[in-house]
Amino acid sequence: MANRSRKLRPKASKGNQPHAGGMKRLAKKPQKKLKRGSWLSSILAMSTTGCAYAILLSSASLIMAFAWISVLFIFNPDQVSWLNKILPAWVQIPLGKHERPQTLKQIQLDLSKKNQIFGETLPLNQDAENSFLLPVFQQRANCQSDCEELVELRVYERSQELEFKSQSENYYYLATQLPITVSEESFVISPLLDGTSEPQDINISLPLTQVQRFEGGTPSPGVWFNLRGQRQQGTGAFAYGYVVYYNPERTNLLQMLSWISPNGQLPKWQQVTGDATKELVVDQTVGLEPHLQVYRVKPLKLFLRPIQLEAITLNSPALKDYAYQNALSIARSGLWTPAFEWLKFIKKQRKGVLPEAAQAQMDLIRLHSQLTKTQAQKIWASPSQEVLADLIDGRWGKALQLFQASPHNAQEIATLLKADEKRLWNRTVAALRVNPNRTDVQAWFALILTVQQGEEHANSWLKAQPEITKDNLVYIQGLLARLNGESTKSSSTHPSQIVGTVQPITQVINSEWLQLNSPADLKLTNNQAWYQVEVSAFNDGKRWLNSPFENFNPPKTPPAKFFWETLGITSDPEIQIVSWLPNGEQKITIAAIKAVQLRGKVLRLLAAGPKILENRNDVLQPKSLALTNAALEWVQPSPITLQQVYQHNPQGVKVILSSLWQSLQQSGELPGGAIPTFEQMQENLGDWPVQVIDLTNNAQPEIILTISVEEIASLNQPKPGIPGKNTEQRRERTIILSDSNKVIYTDFTGNYLQKLSAIAKLSGGQSLALLVENAHNYSLRRWSEKNQRFE
Repeated sequence: MANRSRKLRPKASKGNQPHAGGMKRLAKKPQKKLKRGSWLSSILAMSTTGCAYAILLSSASLIMAFAWISVLFIFNPDQVSWLNKILPAWVQIPLGKHERPQTLKQIQLDLSKKNQIFGETLPLNQDAENSFLLPVFQQRANCQSDCEELVELRVYERSQELEFKSQSENYYYLATQLPITVSEESFVISPLLDGTSEPQDINISLPLTQVQRFEGGTPSPGVWFNLRGQRQQGTGAFAYGYVVYYNPERTNLLQMLSWISPNGQLPKWQQVTGDATKELVVDQTVGLEPHLQVYRVKPLKLFLRPIQLEAITLNSPALKDYAYQNALSIARSGLWTPAFEWLKFIKKQRKGVLPEAAQAQMDLIRLHSQLTKTQAQKIWASPSQEVLADLIDGRWGKALQLFQASPHNAQEIATLLKADEKRLWNRTVAALRVNPNRTDVQAWFALILTVQQGEEHANSWLKAQPEITKDNLVYIQGLLARLNGESTKSSSTHPSQIVGTVQPITQVINSEWLQLNSPADLKLTNNQAWYQVEVSAFNDGKRWLNSPFENFNPPKTPPAKFFWETLGITSDPEIQIVSWLPNGEQKITIAAIKAVQLRGKVLRLLAAGPKILENRNDVLQPKSLALTNAALEWVQPSPITLQQVYQHNPQGVKVILSSLWQSLQQSGELPGGAIPTFEQMQENLGDWPVQVIDLTNNAQPEIILTISVEEIASLNQPKPGIPGKNTEQRRERTIILSDSNKVIYTDFTGNYLQKLSAIAKLSGGQSLALLVENAHNYSLRRWSEKNQRFE
């Protein structure tokens, strides 16, 4: 093998030896270089491997990034809209149905292109920049007032994308929207609005003009809004609207309820049933007839509508108890206080525990009872108003006492019963159904039967009562005779309509007074006193005449008869004397007119009546007022706050607060100097009550602000050592602002004893008048269209 291997080796000639040795050397050198460069090749190999790993990892990252962008593009294209900044136009990412967020200016511009109006934004949470409700309005055609009609509600949420968060302005997405469509028959006037027995659809356009967020303890989670409008109705205005709920969990708007309030009151959340959640109360009271709708928040098993507003009703008794059912029956008829007293007794029998539904019905009745009790406890200027308040509250005996107090009362109450649209009838029927033998209720039932169907029907019904006693029958028939005697008595002249100032006098000289009958000594009976009435105004059957009576020229013979017929004393010789006790309580005394006196331009009456406390000449005490029953009908507009007025008439509130502050400074009741800013005044005075009513006969309401002595003092707390103001200046004051935001009446005049006492409707006319107390008397002031002032 060795030889064979040697044979394989090439032989070299001698001449080739050097070359062979060189070949050996050359072959050995590369081997040595590889040994020296082995560390370099290792590094190169490792470097190549690292680059491969880096490339691999980068590719994986890019693949993951593209995958994530793809996912975002599929489910939320808006999240990758930032790529459009670096991509050419031909490869821009389409955003599909998702709109690009906009700034407030851009939203407003888009709305204006659609002839729509950008409303005032309302926050949905503490940070108003994150989300808000936007009301969208549209101009109404052929409109005189309230011309911006609500057509849509929108909810916007701030964009959270980096592309838009980095901008100087905030960008918002449209989260949800709710179209507002109000047809002519969307709202139904309740029977209480116009006194009819059936509901009536309002066949007129009723636009929604304002959006307000409910504040203060509304049910959560979510935000509640009140969409409302207002329409003038006679001397008042009724309000109407929708309640809308924003559900943050589902990001949607829900229309929960439509409402209407004949007295102009807005819905409010208040504690009614006693649980942790407040209820929504809609006040539909008209006049003395209370009507409150109460709604509770109840859950629903619906994904997009998880709650509803459920009304508390008395239609179905919550207890299968005979006494409980009777109590609900008389409550439904309007006898709220007797029903509530009955329910309190039932609850006491059940050891103070009622089922939830029964307790809710009881709370609804209690809420109404509070209103009727308050009305019945007031001092009314008219006997018919007082009787009505008593009967509504179930005070049958007290109302009968007033009926029997005087023939005049009986006549006036007969007129009330004749005009009754079954509200008193239904109450008497319900009360008799529960207790058919109650005498005072039987008496009122018979009285109503007499004036509406005749005395024969009343007597037939009385005799048919199985358990009526002979004494009770004679007593009730005596009441009917009194009623018939007054109602059949005719009069040849118009009713007495007189307003004046009264004061007691101690001495009467017969020769100074005119009497209708043959002159005789003017004498008083026991416990009577003389009162002298200085007439401020009276109606002669055709028009109202005001003091001083310059062109009032009676004939020389017979003057007494002329006065009696002109003043209406022939048909109605009684006059009411309204006085105020030292504690502020009002007291009404009935006096009889005995004589008349005209000296120069001053007309006076002499009346005899029961003794009352004398006025102590306190300048802060109102003067005693005299008026006949048919003279005036008091008007008491429901108060609202300045803050509520500001929402639809901000300029008017600014004017009235500025005028009020300046007037208080001029009168010395506030220190001089700069007037506080409107924001400061609004913060302090925003909760003050004002009245809104049309006084100028232009179908537009005026604003009436009356500031009391206590409210004036709260604005100006005197420092120690500084004397108080003059007592003549410490009287409540009134300012009236027209619909054009001009002061048309103020008590802040040079005569600080001037004071607006009341607003009244004069008989025989639709216009309203101001009853103003002056330094020495009262005056009636009506709006002059010609002179644009109260005269």
